Amino acid sequence: MNIEGNTFLVTGGASGLGGATVKLLAAAGANVLIADVNRDAGEHLATELGVQVRFFPTDVTSEADVQSAIASALELGGSLHGVIQCAGIVIPRKILDKDGAIHPLALFTKGIQVNLVGTFNVTRLAAKAMMQNTPSAEGERGVIINTASIAAFDGQIGQACYAASKAGVVGMTLPLARELARSGIRVMTIAPGVFETPMAADVSETVREAVARLVLFPNRLGRAPEFASLVEHILGNVMLNGEVIRIDGAVRMPAR
Repeated sequence: MNIEGNTFLVTGGASGLGGATVKLLAAAGANVLIADVNRDAGEHLATELGVQVRFFPTDVTSEADVQSAIASALELGGSLHGVIQCAGIVIPRKILDKDGAIHPLALFTKGIQVNLVGTFNVTRLAAKAMMQNTPSAEGERGVIINTASIAAFDGQIGQACYAASKAGVVGMTLPLARELARSGIRVMTIAPGVFETPMAADVSETVREAVARLVLFPNRLGRAPEFASLVEHILGNVMLNGEVIRIDGAVRMPAR
């Protein structure tokens, strides 16, 4: 999949991993649709990067929102060639806290709805748009890159909701790739470790430093452009399909 001249939709593209991906794609000559709930940040980034980048307010759990975002991407570039999904939320909560309070079911449902159902929602609607593309010499029509987390494998105490939602993203990677292969659409998943993003900024500096010490090499948190660089490689390497790639400096998270 060539980046230059093609059109990509990035969910959660207003900041963090998604924002870095938008910047890389735009710098490589792509048309990019930023789909995010953060209007201020999304519009600011689109203005910063120029006319080939557009923002569209999008709740990934809404069929209408995603359909409208895809329509906007098609208007921007004529066709949709790739989707990179970085939208997601973290809900840190124990099943029972120290006072015996129970994890609210509504919070668990929200996490699954955004991280897993939202990912599936975008995937199914984007795949329909990509099927209309003229295939490349390799027969490729599109690439979908979803974002899981190492929590899918190394979920910590208090991450039952987050780990379950991201494990679901991991679990549907191969079935989706198998199904969409006949249409020339590849499906990949990236499972990042702890990166320097607005999401990570919500934890204390003490916790951030403790997590960084767990990373084998390099002994630090990941940087968003490193995630974007992996996206770039996946887009360009047609043999990458139906797989989950950890990008985490070989960290394996402890129970807490």
